[in-house]
Amino acid sequence: MAEWLKRGAEAGAAETADRKVRETVEAILADIAARGDDAVRELSVRFDKWDREDYRLTDAEIADCIGQLTARDLDDIRFAQAQVRNFAEKQRACITDLEVETLPGVILGHKNIPLGSVGCYVPGGKYPLLASAHMSVITAKVAGVGRIVTCAPPFHGKPAPAIVAAQHLAGADEIYCLGGIQAVGAMALGTPGIAAVDMLVGPGNAFVAEAKRQLFGRVGIDLFAGPTETLVIADESVDAEMCATDLLGQAEHGPDSPAILLTTSARLARETMAEIERLLAILPTAGIARQAWASFGEVIVCADDAEMVREADRIASEHVQVMTRDPDYFLANMKNYGALFLGPRTNVAYGDKVIGTNHTLPTKKAARYTGGLWVGKFLKTCTYQKVMTDEASAMVGEYCSRLCALEGFTGHGEQANVRVRRYGGRNIPYGGAAE
Repeated sequence: MAEWLKRGAEAGAAETADRKVRETVEAILADIAARGDDAVRELSVRFDKWDREDYRLTDAEIADCIGQLTARDLDDIRFAQAQVRNFAEKQRACITDLEVETLPGVILGHKNIPLGSVGCYVPGGKYPLLASAHMSVITAKVAGVGRIVTCAPPFHGKPAPAIVAAQHLAGADEIYCLGGIQAVGAMALGTPGIAAVDMLVGPGNAFVAEAKRQLFGRVGIDLFAGPTETLVIADESVDAEMCATDLLGQAEHGPDSPAILLTTSARLARETMAEIERLLAILPTAGIARQAWASFGEVIVCADDAEMVREADRIASEHVQVMTRDPDYFLANMKNYGALFLGPRTNVAYGDKVIGTNHTLPTKKAARYTGGLWVGKFLKTCTYQKVMTDEASAMVGEYCSRLCALEGFTGHGEQANVRVRRYGGRNIPYGGAAE
């Protein structure tokens, strides 16, 4: 039986916070739908203290941002983007069109069609998270999306140079300095200044995630990508410093970011809790990480690896760092996770920033039913059919006629019957069914 040495926030408190977020987002999206650019501008001033006539960056502004970075900065961005592009291209190569003759004269197939337009949100209010530009823009480009729009909030009162450079180098077609609900709302609903997109992608805070949820249906979304979650699975093959560092490394994302340790060692659990307190005294981002750890941190001690797998699948965390004697056991047996980081030599930061896998991942237990953002999210797999012979049409039509009669769908049945009459020479009365 798993034992909790530390628990996170109570479910009731979390539900109250979620309800307030839902209500706030609903009101703001209604305002954007009603007033368009005027509402977007007022919201940008209200939330980001950022006011412009046009939030789209000009070529000169983009060049100025790029010019503020060093040659090494730009080389590092290009290196990370090359890794993301390479992995996305390998993924795209796995996705193939299909055409097969399933019955004599019956051809079925599917095509993988890129989306027409995508809006990519790049969070950057607290930190300039340029990596999110790689993950969304490059992956969409590899998929073949026709128009790629990016939005990122101002950072310290102006466009963040590193984010703008990453958006441009990744291949964004339109770059806007606009954040929060107003950004995703404008991209999804469309305004006179920002043409609507077909799909929204990219991570964000709880308000951005909720806005995407409410906009789903009007546009597509990639997945729920709210506050960052991390789960560290460890045994005594690693030490407390490694566990504490990996927990706090993700807790610094925000005060509502869950960080959970799952271990078979009570000693490691207690040492990790002590090490977290030591690191919080020296971590520059401790102001945020301490809040996250206090409110959403958990420490769970399990009997064995099998119980850790069960608990991990229940938690269904966005990031899962596995540091055990046999990390491949978890790769073979875990089912619910956004991404696995196997062994102490890798870590979540590698995935977040540079190694090449996509860091836009499911949160709030969405890993039970979806994976993360990948090139396939930007493709529609659309089916088609061709019936090549009279004999095939008549044969399928007879089955279809009788099945429609079972359902009472006379009009559907006549679609089959007219072809049985024409191509099979059968005399079926109107509204009847094939014998």
